[in-house]
Amino acid sequence: MIRLATTAAALLLAAAPAHALTNPPQQADDNRIVLTFETGARTGMVMIALYDTASAFNGEGRGDDANRAVARTAISASSGRVVATFDNLAAGDYAVKAFHDVNGDGEMNTNPFGMPTEPYAFSNNAVGNMGPARWDRAHFAVSGETAQTISIR
Repeated sequence: MIRLATTAAALLLAAAPAHALTNPPQQADDNRIVLTFETGARTGMVMIALYDTASAFNGEGRGDDANRAVARTAISASSGRVVATFDNLAAGDYAVKAFHDVNGDGEMNTNPFGMPTEPYAFSNNAVGNMGPARWDRAHFAVSGETAQTISIR
């Protein structure tokens, strides 16, 4: 049960508050990530957080490093096509946490046991085991333009 509550908390921390491209990386290159999200509804926003370290993605950092995302953004799901682009990234490994804020309240809603009631996803369409997906399943290399299609379920 504790692990289920951790899942919701980790996803909530990953995407709230959602700001358009905050904390850009200090070393910028011509690398780009283009993420296309498949959603089941055309309401609300898709909240996206991009990570460049395993400790931040897994929520293992300390202090300011805990859940520190390289960038965050929120994209409207109203058009049915949800695409997020992150430009000027340093080459390296990245991973994504996202959730579909279907009701538009700015939060990942959970049931009384802490389990998410709104759809969520991770890069590589990674799936967790009794919790959120871990870095080893979700990270991917970025060099040049990298694209992924992620199904939010």
